[in-house]
Amino acid sequence: MKATYHILLTVIFLFSFGNKELKAQPSLVPAKEQSKIETGIHIGDRAPDIVLESPAGEKIPLSSLRGKVVLIDFWAAWCPPCRRDNPKLVKLYHQYKDREFKNGSGFAIYSVSLDTKMEDWTAAIEKDSLEWDTHVSDLKGRQSGPVGVYEVRSIPFNTIIDGDGIILAVGLRGSHLEAKLQELVK
Repeated sequence: MKATYHILLTVIFLFSFGNKELKAQPSLVPAKEQSKIETGIHIGDRAPDIVLESPAGEKIPLSSLRGKVVLIDFWAAWCPPCRRDNPKLVKLYHQYKDREFKNGSGFAIYSVSLDTKMEDWTAAIEKDSLEWDTHVSDLKGRQSGPVGVYEVRSIPFNTIIDGDGIILAVGLRGSHLEAKLQELVK
């Protein structure tokens, strides 16, 4: 039922634009409609902001990446499937970080670690060559605030948002993730 509702909303959204070219607009959603978008965790919602600390202790808000297409990636050093996915994420990061998207300029990964030990977290970042600078954690593991907000049941788990912070996809991995990013490229 929920999937049907989201499909219906997407169709209505797409038809509301008619056949107009949207290239010159900075956002695919008109300004007066931006305020009507609800914050939530489903496709079409505005992603809830996350503000956690980097390994250096700097607070990095998810909202600081507005304007880019962002993969919010929940992972941990102790998670074998996460670690197996990391080389694929590094490849995607290099492939898309400087690309222009339909609603975003550039690609970023906002890595939310569910580790509880700083040394494990930072060692995994280094060992897996996770070069992007938006790694965050509160070192509370599964008790981390964003876990509840984003209803993370298992990891790896991710959400893709556009330049306006609107959720475009949830839970994509492997070739499905790559296909979605390619679909979003201008």
